[in-house]
Amino acid sequence: MDKPEEKKELDSLEIAKNCVQVCEDSKAQDILLFDVRERQSMVAEYYIVCSGTSMPHIRAIADHVKKAMLEAGLRPRGTDGEPESRWMVLDYGVVLVHVLEPEMRNFYQLEELWDETKVVYRSTPAKPSVGFAGR
Repeated sequence: MDKPEEKKELDSLEIAKNCVQVCEDSKAQDILLFDVRERQSMVAEYYIVCSGTSMPHIRAIADHVKKAMLEAGLRPRGTDGEPESRWMVLDYGVVLVHVLEPEMRNFYQLEELWDETKVVYRSTPAKPSVGFAGR
């Protein structure tokens, strides 16, 4: 009789990379992955911050992350926000995923909580609007 295949437990960086990949696949914009393991007071080891272009897009990104993590055997410890709030957070214990509308992201400036040395991944920034090209 064959043994059931054991699921390999993911470490925090693998979880973070999986979440980033799902955000990429969901067309999230301006994705940043921060490694904050040195800071003992932080709640998580990795923070992901990304933008959605609309309320349905924010919902889709969060739903895709949840589905992919469930397939990997992980349930969020908690979720906060609704797409209508323009900011959703998924808490995987060691990884926190923030999906925000660009205006909310600009207002709260989450990226300013950490310096550039903590960025371990940065997606290509969104292209500027027509009319700003070449300036």
